Amino acid sequence: MDKHFEYEKSYKSRPHLVLLGAGASMAAIPNGDRNGLKTSVMDGFLEKLGMESIISGLNLETKSKNLEDIYSEIAEKPQYTEVRELLDTKIREYFSSFEIPDSPTIYDFLLLSLRKKDLVATFNWDPLLLQAYQRVSEITRELPGLAFLHGNVLVGYCENHQFGGRIDNVCRECGNHLAPSRLLYPITKKNYNADPYTADNWKAVRSCLRKAYLVTIFGYSAPKTDVEAIDILKNSWGSIDDRNIEDFEFIDIKNEDELIDTWNDFVHTHHYSYTTSFFESSLARFPRRSIEELFDRTQNCIWTSPTKSFAPEMTFDQLREVVSELVEEEFAKQDSFITLPNSSD
Repeated sequence: MDKHFEYEKSYKSRPHLVLLGAGASMAAIPNGDRNGLKTSVMDGFLEKLGMESIISGLNLETKSKNLEDIYSEIAEKPQYTEVRELLDTKIREYFSSFEIPDSPTIYDFLLLSLRKKDLVATFNWDPLLLQAYQRVSEITRELPGLAFLHGNVLVGYCENHQFGGRIDNVCRECGNHLAPSRLLYPITKKNYNADPYTADNWKAVRSCLRKAYLVTIFGYSAPKTDVEAIDILKNSWGSIDDRNIEDFEFIDIKNEDELIDTWNDFVHTHHYSYTTSFFESSLARFPRRSIEELFDRTQNCIWTSPTKSFAPEMTFDQLREVVSELVEEEFAKQDSFITLPNSSD
């Protein structure tokens, strides 16, 4: 078979990895969830969510308002064991009550913009991504994989078998109820291998990152204190000199220069894009075609232009119409590859 055909097909079969931080959940529910509940980034977390009383009166050395810094110190002091357990319980209770709004959120758009070969990995505890997944699966089953890197209030796992799922399910092998996934980790000793479920989720990310052609970082600041997470990502991505064709994409409200400086060990020279809005990203502009768009623009030298974009005001019926057409094209081209139209023609 023609080597150029095989080359293009191999690239267009590579995955798109999306890493989600707290900023993504905040963008998904800018006005709060169905009942007005809001989420927060780690800095000022307890104060913003009304949980400061949990640590009031403690003799803490840290002056930081970052939840991870506070938890790390509490976790190291045996006298605060009960406080640590209360903190975990309150956070779990708070986020377990979240309900996704009735109209499409950014998480609905995000999931429908990707394909089975792709992966969405989240550091967030809230159940919004999984709730979105459940309802968009009624539009299509051709959806990306999910990985929960810091646990999730809606996710559990069997302690005896390699099985995870919704917390209200039972293990399909032994019938036991699933154990809740761990949420809080000391920042200096996270040990993501402490439980098999978390380890499996990180394994999925490592595998996808090695093969990824495009990586989107959405609302994740990659804190320097999260040494283990960054090391795992670095080791899986490899040297930027060896990843000189791949691209990164950033969706964040942070200053662009500050953001790129944080990720400079991953980005090869100018191989990145930056936007403050999901709807200006490749995911929304070229839903389910972000990999094809990158290849056609950079290697086929095609002047790409969106033809079936996602817009904020779209309804689920409109999303179903657009996604159905895209999925139909994917099945028709499954033995070949899709090439985007050249708008310069």
